Amino acid sequence: MRILIAGATGAIGVPLVRALVASGHEVTGTSRRAERAASLEALGATPAVMDALDREATAAVVEEARPDVIVHQLTALPNAPDLRQKDIYEATDRLRREGTRNLVSAALEAGVSRMVAQSIAFIYAPEGNAVKSEDAPVATEAPAPFGPTVRAVLDLEAQVTGTPGIDGIVLRYGWLYGPGTYFAPDGFIAGEVRRRRYPLIGSAAGISSFIHVDDAAAVTVAAIERGGSGIFNAVDDEPAALSNWLPLYASALGAKKPLRAPRFVARLAAGPVVAEMATEMRGASNAKGKEEFGWAFRFPSVRDGFAALEGVKSA
Repeated sequence: MRILIAGATGAIGVPLVRALVASGHEVTGTSRRAERAASLEALGATPAVMDALDREATAAVVEEARPDVIVHQLTALPNAPDLRQKDIYEATDRLRREGTRNLVSAALEAGVSRMVAQSIAFIYAPEGNAVKSEDAPVATEAPAPFGPTVRAVLDLEAQVTGTPGIDGIVLRYGWLYGPGTYFAPDGFIAGEVRRRRYPLIGSAAGISSFIHVDDAAAVTVAAIERGGSGIFNAVDDEPAALSNWLPLYASALGAKKPLRAPRFVARLAAGPVVAEMATEMRGASNAKGKEEFGWAFRFPSVRDGFAALEGVKSA
């Protein structure tokens, strides 16, 4: 198949390009910056420079590539996230709204009927069961910056799965770890953990669902090749409480044990979003995706995935 990956130089984009090329697909990958787009040639992809917020430029790239499938992996995430800043995800939220609109429009104009798009699995409302399926209520009224982001991903999902003429698959990825992510040994969160600035907050009972970037790429390949439509949680097999995964992660990094902090202190120091995520976040179930696509994971849990960080420990 001919596949266009919008946002091909990101954390999922790079292993996804590798996997698709290895499977014999013809891949065009885009980036906003020419130097990053050029790096895709070494992976076997055709590079293209594209600003997804430019409707005409997006249409031109899609028209030239003539893909069978468009894969939407566009983000503009900050290197050092601070959830006290209400506009921290504004650039990515805009890509999810306007960039998606431009990609969908370009697909329709070029006669492309299939799209696979990135969403997030950590959007479920902090109520009820600890692990959520795709039809569970989401946290649209969460405080900024998270509430606007939830509304932006719902906009993306509606465009991809609800546009006549497009067979759309949305993958709600869990927290990404592995190369190129905040959780990489040289990533932002790793640095915070080593400095003991990422504590166990309050009960530390908030549940997170993770997925390694290699597994994220693999489940995306399955969605591309098998087709279909709908929304799927792309997460590993074992959602984990903060009280469980953070000590494992610190140990894998060779860092000291995480400190503890009362919830009210975390609210004051880091903001209400951080405190709520640490104590009340819900995980996500991958049952629907496994049934639909037959997903199997290289790292079924963070116990397996964090152990693979051994050998890169740093004090």
